[in-house]
Amino acid sequence: MLDAGLARRIRLVGLDVDGVLTDGGIYLGTAAGSPVELKRFHILDGVGVRLLRAAGLHVVVVTGRPSEASELRAKEMGVDELLQVPPDQKLSALEGALERRGLTLNECAYVGDDLADLQILRSVALPIAVANAAPEIKAAARIVTPLSGGQGAVRLVAEMLLQARGEWRGLIEQIYEVRDVADRAQRSR
Repeated sequence: MLDAGLARRIRLVGLDVDGVLTDGGIYLGTAAGSPVELKRFHILDGVGVRLLRAAGLHVVVVTGRPSEASELRAKEMGVDELLQVPPDQKLSALEGALERRGLTLNECAYVGDDLADLQILRSVALPIAVANAAPEIKAAARIVTPLSGGQGAVRLVAEMLLQARGEWRGLIEQIYEVRDVADRAQRSR
């Protein structure tokens, strides 16, 4: 379980792409003589990002592998910022994104899966690893999700964080107009 005080302190959630928003696989080929890179993203992760943003949290994607597919998905999800930087610059890029928002690493959660994320995970307030993460990443994480990257792990992280903050139910009702059966019965009287 996630500590409510820590959850309420988080103001920005950082996400890796390959291995977190995807299963880590890429499809390479050519189309009309030009190279093409495709990635498979899980739709539930977009829902998770939407919920985090609706709660007022910033979402920043930090990837060590620039690609048009990552750009497209980041735009679709409506993240605050996409940082496509060399792997050894991921922490400094995230620090820049935090600084631009007047935030610190102490107000940041980050979801990672491999060694390029280790420096960030050792620096943020809430380090999170996906189930398929490298052993070093899992060891550095406070939370390891039961889901692997590309399988809706980010959606699960959003739910865990927002439940710990006490915002989950209200957001679900606000965004999706979902009420439990007892609430509906009460209103119909």
